[in-house]
Amino acid sequence: MRMGWVRHGLTSWNKAGKIQGLTDIPLSAEGKMQAHRLAYRLAAESRVWHGVVCSDLQRAAKTGEILAERLGIPLLTDGRLRERGFGEAEGTTEAERIARWGTNWRGNVPGQETDAQIRERGLAFVEEFSSRHPGENWLVVTHGSFLAQMLQALKTGVDDSHIANLSLTILEREEDRWIPILHNCTAHLNDQPV
Repeated sequence: MRMGWVRHGLTSWNKAGKIQGLTDIPLSAEGKMQAHRLAYRLAAESRVWHGVVCSDLQRAAKTGEILAERLGIPLLTDGRLRERGFGEAEGTTEAERIARWGTNWRGNVPGQETDAQIRERGLAFVEEFSSRHPGENWLVVTHGSFLAQMLQALKTGVDDSHIANLSLTILEREEDRWIPILHNCTAHLNDQPV
C-alpha cells in the first residue's frame, strides 16, 4: 500500500501567518490553483491512485475534492485527519504567540491538543484504513502540524520541520514499516499556471 500525504492548499490565514487549527478557514484562490496544479501533475503521472481521503475541515476537503474530480476517483472524509486543535492560539500570529506565551509557546498554550493525542488518532486512522484498503494507493489530504506528527509516529526518518502547502509526501508500506518514496515535494507549484 502507498499513501500520498498532501497538505491542503493555501488559505488567507496561512498567508497572514495565523495558526488555524480547528478554525474552519476556506482555501484562497491561490490555494485552489495549487490544488489544480497537483491534480494535473498526478493525472499526468503513471502512478495509479485508488481514491482520496481527507480531513473534513473545508480547506482540506476542497483540496481533496479538486484532486478526486480531476483524477476521477472516489473521495472520502475522515475526522481523524483534522488539524491539531491549537486551543487559545488559533487565529494568532507567531509574534502574538511569543508575546503571550513566550518562545516555547507550543508547550504553553491552554486547550491545545497534545502530540500524543494527535499520534493516537492518526495511527488509528492509518491502521484501520490500511486494513480496509490493502494493496491500494490513496491520497490523504490533511494539515501541516498533523502531518508532521504522523511522519514522526510512522518513524519515516524524514524532516518534518516545515511541511509546505500543497506538498506531496509518498510513503510505501513494507511489512510493518512506512518507507518514504517522495517527501514534501512541491515541484508542481513551479509549473506554468493551469
